[in-house]
Amino acid sequence: MLVGMPSAPVSRMGWRQKVVRALEERVSRAPRRVAITGVGLVTPLGVGAAESWDALTQGRSGIRRLTEEDLKEAPEKFARLPVKIAGCVDNASIEGLYPGSLPRNLQFAQIAAKEALSQARWQPLTDSERTRTGVSIGAGMGYPSTFYTVSNLVGQGRERRVSPYFIPHVLSNMASGLVSIEHGLWGPNHSVATACASGAHCIGDAFRMIGHGEADVMVAGGAEACIDVLSITGFSRMKALASGHNDSPSLASRPFDKDRSGFVLGEGAGVLVLEELRHAESRGATVLAEVVGYGRSGDAHHMTQPSKDGKGAVRCMAAALSDGGLGAEDVGYVNAHATSTPLGDRIEQEAISSLFGAGPHVSSTKGAVGHLLGAAGAVEAVFTVLSLRSKFLPPNVNFGETEEALRGRAKLVGAEGLRADGLEVAMTNSFGFGGTNSSLVFAV
Repeated sequence: MLVGMPSAPVSRMGWRQKVVRALEERVSRAPRRVAITGVGLVTPLGVGAAESWDALTQGRSGIRRLTEEDLKEAPEKFARLPVKIAGCVDNASIEGLYPGSLPRNLQFAQIAAKEALSQARWQPLTDSERTRTGVSIGAGMGYPSTFYTVSNLVGQGRERRVSPYFIPHVLSNMASGLVSIEHGLWGPNHSVATACASGAHCIGDAFRMIGHGEADVMVAGGAEACIDVLSITGFSRMKALASGHNDSPSLASRPFDKDRSGFVLGEGAGVLVLEELRHAESRGATVLAEVVGYGRSGDAHHMTQPSKDGKGAVRCMAAALSDGGLGAEDVGYVNAHATSTPLGDRIEQEAISSLFGAGPHVSSTKGAVGHLLGAAGAVEAVFTVLSLRSKFLPPNVNFGETEEALRGRAKLVGAEGLRADGLEVAMTNSFGFGGTNSSLVFAV
């Protein structure tokens, strides 16, 4: 418009009518079905979904004793650490898979995303395909080791040694950003930082985006690498870690077992390719499973402890069932959040029993890989999909028996796993500090 010319009158009814019409159309559209066409894993059990799953079903543990080299610490500092065990990703197994000097969590994300996209056979080529493909990968803490390194440099007056990539590398959304850049994905670029529920929330949010037509394909999951002096010290001070197994690391993580004493830090990434069902079918993609329900809730109780009545978890699981139009009787397996802490495992076990009765079998895969924090929900989502595909329920590694007061509360899978030939619907739970909860339901 030329300067000085009168502006045209704005028709307020015009824009209001447009907005109302758009909202009515949105409400009238049924949510689209969402398939899973690819999965990728980097875990302490191995790199790749097949390798990790095979080790898990054999009841192997990826938890080992740490070394000074793992933490890049002087002997005297390493000796002072109260906990010297973790679920580490083997350095040799990732060497060369993603060249460069990215922090471990970002490397994990790239490796898992590449595997998932390869299995899905999806690499968008046209502008339309790129615009309709997005990324949703989250983290709880990312890679705290970077903060530790930079803090030491600044404290020593060596500011000029701080990498110019310091800030980008510590942003919790950078995994999503780099996967988007690597594969040329122009769609929604999203990340969630909801502590140990981050990966699950990212998958659920991606499910919503596809269901409501914002994208046709989403690369979704979580990546985390927190095996460092800061994290070990912080969680130890909270008395959250299993501290009595420095000489028996493979026995330390024992979800639901009466002798559990705390969780074990793990690291890695889990990524899924979610895809609108008809889009997947039209290109002949293999559908591994469908995402059929997503629930969220808040405990509103405590910074780190779940609500003692378990109602936050119950509300979350019930919301996921309602979202999928399912009843408790439809679920055959629950992959529990259970981290191996005395309080958390008990509350979740009671919550599952409260909602499902003695219905589904329950196990936690953290006995094998430890607690991957922001990546836990994504890794466990992949394990749950693989359970549905293989009709096998992964074991509660190190589980012997639950405490007497909880016997009969939920059907806990033993340390050998369990065949489940009729399995069609499964749920996975993820709960985080701050009282944030997420449940996902998958079906085949």
